[in-house]
Amino acid sequence: MNESLVVNDSSATLLAGEALPWMEADSPELNSSLQFSTAPLDFAINPWDIMLCMSGTAIACENAIVVAIIFYTPTLRTPMFVLIGSLATADLLAGMGLILNFVFQYVISSETISLITVGFLVTSFTASISSLLAITVDRYFSLYNALTYFSEKTLQYVHLMLLGTWGVSLFLGLLPVLGWNCLDDPASCSIVRPLTRINVTLLATSFFAIFVLMLALYFKICKIVCHHAHQIALQQHFFATPHYVATKKGVSTLAIILGTFGASWLPFAIYCLVGEREYPSVYTYATLLPATYNSMINPIIYAYRNAEIQRSLYVLLCGCFQTNNSYRSRSPSEV
Repeated sequence: MNESLVVNDSSATLLAGEALPWMEADSPELNSSLQFSTAPLDFAINPWDIMLCMSGTAIACENAIVVAIIFYTPTLRTPMFVLIGSLATADLLAGMGLILNFVFQYVISSETISLITVGFLVTSFTASISSLLAITVDRYFSLYNALTYFSEKTLQYVHLMLLGTWGVSLFLGLLPVLGWNCLDDPASCSIVRPLTRINVTLLATSFFAIFVLMLALYFKICKIVCHHAHQIALQQHFFATPHYVATKKGVSTLAIILGTFGASWLPFAIYCLVGEREYPSVYTYATLLPATYNSMINPIIYAYRNAEIQRSLYVLLCGCFQTNNSYRSRSPSEV
């Protein structure tokens, strides 16, 4: 049995070559590498692995900047930025996990490292998705309880959400490391080895639950925003153009958030439920790669579009602005 962790697939030789260390065939005979006649290397490097590593590098770089900005900017300590920092940290770890996964596959190959790598990635991506849910909850409460949002109680509530988010993520990531894996029972493997079919089903089901909750919360947010805009219009006896534009922009932003999240993760989550370990590994790669793009897009949607983070980025990189000018911290509903 190959000790690296890859897609279980008898067709991997023809379609995707040697797979991720957490995606492989059940026997070395079924998992031969791609052969490049002009390559000077003694082993073939799967292009899918290269793309995942490149994706991880971009993810790590983008989110490292966000984490540095929030950490070194004292004014970015509101609940909204604490949650954005949690999301950026999770995505940063996910990017590092993809890079380490590539390095360990071609440098060090062992079952122990495979288990640690897949546990690290499960923890990171679960924390990323859970942080997105926490941000959604925070945005909802910032509109529903606008008068009491900037209170100490809100910050405590955010800390509790983060504790639950990372606690559950760490627990799910430790399951394969602590023994819930298919190394001793290849027949129970899923499309992502060494995760069992039950484990992958649990993760996919959790994703669908989070996605449904986000849909419900963003639907309520849209109703609140439209209701506020309607009240303003009635008070002014007409629907002012600025309010219409702001409402339309807010709804469009919500659609972009949900559309990006769904387009990135739904294919992989669905394939986790319907896919079998005998299926070609290219299907797993083709659905997993777009899922990683979500961690690449998150900092653009949640961080770099924010005026305060843009200002802090300018200060961090070139000192173009003075930091002693006070400015109001915007609520999540304005982001």
